[in-house]
Amino acid sequence: MLYNPGRRDSSLDQALLWSALLLLSIGLVMVYSASIAMADAERFTGFRPGYFLVRHGIYLAVGVAVAIAFFRVPVGLWQKASPWLFLGGVAMLVAVLIPGLGREVNGSRRWIPLGFATFQPSEVMKLFVVLYAADYTVRKAAFMHDFRKGFLPMFGVMTIIAFLLLREPDFGALVVVTTIAMTILFLGGLNWRLFASLAVLLPLAFVGLILSSPYRLQRILGFMDPWSDAYGKGYQLSHSLIAFGRGEWLGVGLGASVEKLFYLPEAHTDFLLAVIAEELGFAGVATVITLFLFLVHRAFAVGRQAASLERYFAALVAQGIGVWLAVQAFINMGVNMGLLPTKGLTLPLLSFGGTGIVVNCLAIAILMRVDYENRYLMKGGRT
Repeated sequence: MLYNPGRRDSSLDQALLWSALLLLSIGLVMVYSASIAMADAERFTGFRPGYFLVRHGIYLAVGVAVAIAFFRVPVGLWQKASPWLFLGGVAMLVAVLIPGLGREVNGSRRWIPLGFATFQPSEVMKLFVVLYAADYTVRKAAFMHDFRKGFLPMFGVMTIIAFLLLREPDFGALVVVTTIAMTILFLGGLNWRLFASLAVLLPLAFVGLILSSPYRLQRILGFMDPWSDAYGKGYQLSHSLIAFGRGEWLGVGLGASVEKLFYLPEAHTDFLLAVIAEELGFAGVATVITLFLFLVHRAFAVGRQAASLERYFAALVAQGIGVWLAVQAFINMGVNMGLLPTKGLTLPLLSFGGTGIVVNCLAIAILMRVDYENRYLMKGGRT
């Protein structure tokens, strides 16, 4: 276990910290802007304009508190706990499917009601997959070129996760966790020929899943030509594109979005970027993309530094978090811009959501812990 040094012995990555805080701050402002009209008009919010602002602020406060608390946990303890955390995640994915325990919304059973809030196991599972895949890769390092001993066990585990996520269904989360696991295996030394084969076969498997589900197929058809049925299957995308078009270079002004006025569904969650585009324009969207690019760049830089210090689990965790943020942000942005079919994935660190925000903050804390320990060792500290 790594000794936990005081603040005087090491320093934080200030750029990484402030970029994450800036994204969280932008998210808080834009969630309020995107949700104020709906909150003011809906009975379930008590007709309170600040309903979503208050709840999102509470989620942020909890997320920051969790991040501060778990930043003190050495990376070595995360490695020891990763198999148990993963099993706990699987148990939660099973629990959400139990009638009476999991809550069904719009045909999907993804949430467990806690009374004061809801808990979404698939969000937590993304982090647990990062930790488990990193630990598995380190433990199986000598067998990464062996299909039977290195790849098949992980494939079997991920098949179980895929089955549970598809039962919810949560196809978007499946794409994210599969990409995380496969990328970590590749970074850990998985045979490149096997990885290339997977890079071809997995998209084909996803296409098969889409064709086998009328619901997913309708989303694909709506994505390909949203204007052919702008009031039906292309409704969300068409209004998202209108929002982008209205924003132009500098936007129509903070709070002045028209699309959030009951035209654009899920404006404060899945389509928050469209509201950013309308109100803050190309400049606002470019700022958000730049901050995500910087976060991902830092995650991989921290991972490379950890690898140079022979901290291979820490390296894979840092890079896995970078892959997670990059893939989920790319999918959400692609959906908002009409580049990808509509999926129920939020924009990390920005969109409204309890479990997602807390887990995102925890992931950033673990990433910063990896960097913290790197700096400590580079200054001559010992484990």
